[in-house]
Amino acid sequence: MCVGDRERVERMESAKADQTDGAGPEGQHARPGGAANRTVPGRAMNSFSPADEEKFRGVRRMKLTATGLLLFVAVVYVLAKWAGNSGAGAWTGYVAAAAEAGMVGALADWFAVTALFRHPLGIPIPHTAIIPTKKDQLGVSLGEFVGENFLSRDVVRQRLRAVGIGSRLGTWLADPDHADRVTAELATALRGALAVLRDSDVQAVVGEAINRRADAQEIAPGIGKMLEKVVADGGHRRVVDLICVRAHDWLVFHNDQVMDAVQGGAPGWTPRFVDKRVGERVYKELLRFVTEMRDMPAHPARGALDRFLTDFASDLQSDTDTRARVENLKREVLGRGEVQDLIASAWSSVRLMIVSAAEDERSELRLRVRASLLSLGARMATDAKLQAKVDGWVEGAAVYVVTTYRDEITSLITDTVAGWDAEHTSKKIEAHIGRDLQFIRINGTVVGSLAGLLIYAVSRALGA
Repeated sequence: MCVGDRERVERMESAKADQTDGAGPEGQHARPGGAANRTVPGRAMNSFSPADEEKFRGVRRMKLTATGLLLFVAVVYVLAKWAGNSGAGAWTGYVAAAAEAGMVGALADWFAVTALFRHPLGIPIPHTAIIPTKKDQLGVSLGEFVGENFLSRDVVRQRLRAVGIGSRLGTWLADPDHADRVTAELATALRGALAVLRDSDVQAVVGEAINRRADAQEIAPGIGKMLEKVVADGGHRRVVDLICVRAHDWLVFHNDQVMDAVQGGAPGWTPRFVDKRVGERVYKELLRFVTEMRDMPAHPARGALDRFLTDFASDLQSDTDTRARVENLKREVLGRGEVQDLIASAWSSVRLMIVSAAEDERSELRLRVRASLLSLGARMATDAKLQAKVDGWVEGAAVYVVTTYRDEITSLITDTVAGWDAEHTSKKIEAHIGRDLQFIRINGTVVGSLAGLLIYAVSRALGA
């Protein structure tokens, strides 16, 4: 016995034990005909539906027909024998032979049909009551048959390839109504997923991911390259122009404050008129410097600033000390509570934005998803290469499932059959196929009679 068979037998034995433990007053169901049947509560196989009851009535009618035909040929046989003994003629021998063979055929087929479901006449003859006694083995054989003939790699691939999933799915998605339906379902699923997720968990994950990413990635070289490109393109000059303009305007409107600040910083022993003259002089020179820097693109201070930014960009990329300082500054900024709170609160804003977009049928998110589905459907409906890719993905996934989980799938059959009550299962199967089996008895009676008649006729013709 292989390992798979041993596991199945163990599962069946466990199911039998559960079935025995669950038997009791609650497991009694009315059998067709009024007899009680012990079953496992809660098992669908252990109950008879109105359709099953109707099938049983049909089986009983066919049994009466087959039995009536047997009694008929028996009566014909008795009458034929009586007539033959009374000198009615040679024809009685033919009738008696046909009736006798019909009885034999009817009884043989009655025994064969009955032996499938129970012991004939209640006698435990070997190899009878096949379904009740061999139910578990039949379940195992059925599971193996399904696994070998329906869950094989080649069968699955051939069947899926014949279906043409890629083409059908593309045609289906290309329909605007279907695209709207899929978009709505995706929006519902997205809202449901976002509702299930706890904000605190997501915020913790996002914060941890940002911090880990920031710690793993050195930012100084990237900033240096960006600054170098900005300076090379002259992109910083607009910022310098803006600063100069704002500085000039500020000095114009706050001249008194500037002069007061200069005078306030003078030594206490200097005369006040000297402090005033010095403050005025400093203010004028500062205003002149800012004005010239604002109005002269080639001002030396601007050139000095360009050289400083160029050198700083180079240091950010190559100077070890500068890069280390930037990294320390990055850690200090990320470590501040305000920054962490900002990172944590970002998820709430993103979630609200996504939920709002998913609920709005005219939102950009849903419109883009719908357009993408329509475009994908149109391509899949016409592009043979894309269809082949989709078919390959589906076939590969299906083959992986059936080859990896075939034992689990077939065990559903074997375990389910093992969990059925043997006698009840036999009766339910008989309800579904018993009517057709009674035709075997009828055909056995008819064919047996014809065969008996033919044999008797040939024997008489040969002088036997």
